[in-house]
Amino acid sequence: MSITELGAGHPPDRTIDLAVHARGLVKTFGGHRAVDGIDLDVRPGEIFGVLGPNGAGKTTTLRMLATLLEIDAGRAEIFGVDVARDPHRIRQLVGVTGQYASVDENLTARENLWLFARLQGVAAPRARSVAAELLGQFGLEDAADRPIAQYSGGMRRRLDLAASLITRPPLIFLDEPTTGLDPRTRGQMWDTIRGLVADGCTVLLTTQYLDEADQLADRVAVIDHGRKVAEGTPDELKSAVGDSALQLTLAEPDEVPAAVEVVRRVLGSEPVVSPERGRLNVALDRADLASDVLIALRGAGVSISSVSVAKPSLDEVFLALTGHGTDGDDEKDTEESR
Repeated sequence: MSITELGAGHPPDRTIDLAVHARGLVKTFGGHRAVDGIDLDVRPGEIFGVLGPNGAGKTTTLRMLATLLEIDAGRAEIFGVDVARDPHRIRQLVGVTGQYASVDENLTARENLWLFARLQGVAAPRARSVAAELLGQFGLEDAADRPIAQYSGGMRRRLDLAASLITRPPLIFLDEPTTGLDPRTRGQMWDTIRGLVADGCTVLLTTQYLDEADQLADRVAVIDHGRKVAEGTPDELKSAVGDSALQLTLAEPDEVPAAVEVVRRVLGSEPVVSPERGRLNVALDRADLASDVLIALRGAGVSISSVSVAKPSLDEVFLALTGHGTDGDDEKDTEESR
């Protein structure tokens, strides 16, 4: 089904040109607002990342968009279809891969895919051919008839993703698709996700990892404590903490105020004081400015026990945007921690 067909029967509206259009999404658990007025626009054919620490509201937002949780306030559309008013149609437009594999460990990969296809109304002969096609697409042919209990974590994630593509939906929701995978398997999963977009899908993924957003996402929304605190391309987000980051650990933590004053004088900007005692993160427009800061600190008599210059990390981005790192607080009242 084309995007034009998806909008059939709806009055002309620019939101039909968006894969996801959400305004003011709210979800409350008890007295806690897990999602607090989030806006999102996802364009067809892009990979859109939702970046944030555990408990930030990422999974809850995704589950509302996928009709798995009721929207308490606000409004969302998928290809112009209202999520709250037409949940059955929304489920025909999206595929969802959660944080944990939903496959049956007592069945083989082939049996799992056949079962999922039948549950989605695919006729038995077609279900068998769809299963075979997906096993080939995700490189699981050799293990197709092995019980899932014998699969590695990466193989399970690939099978779970394959299951979400049985009806070839135009929009795929991926909830932290590489959590717990080793670096090599993460890279393979990234290639698989890029392949989905090359085949015409739109992908909305949640992640805790800036490098993942940097590798995959065309645009990223940063969510913290249920609110969107920033949005842009990965490069725009990293620019919030400079082209590079100078990380300093002072020999005497009491000298932090003096070090902050030196950075202000040399760079004309405010360093981020880390929650770790005696540590500062200094945004640099150019990596070679690090030497100017270090020379000035030595001239001011500020002793340094360790120093490094690197591209901004997720922690630097979050320190700059939210004032804290990616550990965050465990939000026990949210759907994400249940």
